Amino acid sequence: MPSLSRRLRAFAFVLMFALPPVSHASAHCFVGPRFFPATLVIDDPCVADEMSLPTVDWFRTGSVPPGSQVDISAEFDKRITEDLGFGISDQWSQIRTPGGPVMAGFGDLETTLQYQLLKAPSSETAMLLGLIVDWGNTGATNAGIGTPYTMLTPTYYFGQGLGQLPDTIGWARPLALTGQVGYQIPTTSYIISQNTNVPQVLVYGASVQYSMPYLKSEVKDLQLPDFINHLIPLVEAQMFTPVANNIGNPSITTGTINPGVIYVGSVYQIGFEAIIPVNRTSGSGFGVLGQFHIYLDDMFPSTLGQPLIGGSSRPPVKPAS
Repeated sequence: MPSLSRRLRAFAFVLMFALPPVSHASAHCFVGPRFFPATLVIDDPCVADEMSLPTVDWFRTGSVPPGSQVDISAEFDKRITEDLGFGISDQWSQIRTPGGPVMAGFGDLETTLQYQLLKAPSSETAMLLGLIVDWGNTGATNAGIGTPYTMLTPTYYFGQGLGQLPDTIGWARPLALTGQVGYQIPTTSYIISQNTNVPQVLVYGASVQYSMPYLKSEVKDLQLPDFINHLIPLVEAQMFTPVANNIGNPSITTGTINPGVIYVGSVYQIGFEAIIPVNRTSGSGFGVLGQFHIYLDDMFPSTLGQPLIGGSSRPPVKPAS
């Protein structure tokens, strides 16, 4: 009989391509004229119909001596209604340690349920609540990649455009901020076989973005090359801080800073970022991160691009071209 891990993973991939939607609405993360792209490290503040396939990164680990790690992941996000959505994601990792074995396998299957708290077009503000669940024993626990316990992470997401700034500093109006704050709670507090506590962790991050499509459509068309008008330069950061049940473990904040750029097309976006660890525990040297992301509402407007229940008939709004 197939293992629970294989059955859950097979169900997830079937679900990615077999959902029967019933109506149409715009799924991009637009709040008024502001478009919040799907960033590579943290999530955008909207429920949406979209897919990241694949996201690939490479970096050197924080072990001594440092090893190298490659991650390849996929994520599928689907609206149930206009304001309620869910996501499924999984990641394959390979870790090479000098003088040691090569460890490889899938991480724990992750699901997310999200509810759109607010979209305020006049102020370009978005807020979202979510619950992230990393399902224990669905990954390669024997390779040290999956975990034998489930982790629950209630998370708050926000996005704020600066389009309301005065014309005297119109150059700053394409700026936007996004962020998220979550509290990661494991379903077990102690691993007997390893004689160690499992900490509760504050997971938080933010991005600063400068939208060239917004500059062209809402501020001033500088007659720049078309390629430039589709770019959103940004800097992201994500941090992890143990805050409870951490006796016997190092109380060190880890994380990365990720400068990069996203190219926004009509039905897809492509993003590239550097990975800069914030300290030695987080990694050694620079890494790289890339993602190909699909807008399902534009690619499949009559099937996967529709919410499962309800929705409006307005057509999707596209970035300036």
